[in-house]
Amino acid sequence: MAGCERATGRAARRSPRPAAASAPRLYLLLALLVGGAAAAAGGRRREDKTKCPQVKAIHNFDVHELLGRWFVVQYYASSEEALAYRCMRAELSMPAERLEVSMNFTYAFSDDPAAEALCGNITWAVPDAALPSHWVHAEDTYEGVYNTYVLDSDYKSWALLLHCAEKSKEPRYLSSFIMSRAPHLAVNVVSYLRDKLPRYDIDLAFMFPMRQDNCTEQEPAPAPAPAPATTPAPRPHPLRPRHGRRRHHPLRRRLTHSGT
Repeated sequence: MAGCERATGRAARRSPRPAAASAPRLYLLLALLVGGAAAAAGGRRREDKTKCPQVKAIHNFDVHELLGRWFVVQYYASSEEALAYRCMRAELSMPAERLEVSMNFTYAFSDDPAAEALCGNITWAVPDAALPSHWVHAEDTYEGVYNTYVLDSDYKSWALLLHCAEKSKEPRYLSSFIMSRAPHLAVNVVSYLRDKLPRYDIDLAFMFPMRQDNCTEQEPAPAPAPAPATTPAPRPHPLRPRHGRRRHHPLRRRLTHSGT
């Protein structure tokens, strides 16, 4: 019995230790909390740059109100260090028999002193009639998924478009247009629309004003037939994605934007 009493005495003297033993559990809990916060903070940095960003659909959007003539007054492409185009104008139309949006457009290259008007076109399908502000490239000439989103519009004066192209094993291509029904748009409206773009990974340092002066007047028309293989390849038009290119930001070492 005396031995049992001594054992009980030793146990009594050691009884405070279980309270100290909770310290490792406290450290583990703190580590989990800190790790979880770091993971949450770093979630945005792990965005998949090969996929198009998530875009919230416009409610009560009427695609028919967007149709007609537009001037592109600001232009962004994830491959462009400087604006290669000017005098870009577009005509949006829809056939009566199917949910498609076509854009016929004219433009000139900035380094062309004659400002020769060139033509291009692109057609999108509207995959969901309930979401008419989202269009998908309907032609087979582009290998990949080419999405266009109407981010905002008041129909009568201005509109904001976001284009995103996905191609297997390539960084996504992003471009954006600020469009106006007139050759010029008020500065405050341009600022309002530009502020909507950084959330979609648009670098506003490369969102350039589009000159609309001294332009050769020409109605937008379908693009001409492809040139014969023996002639030099034509310069790409503004809506043709060009993946796999990199550019330098004037105030940073290097960016990994890619596109065409």
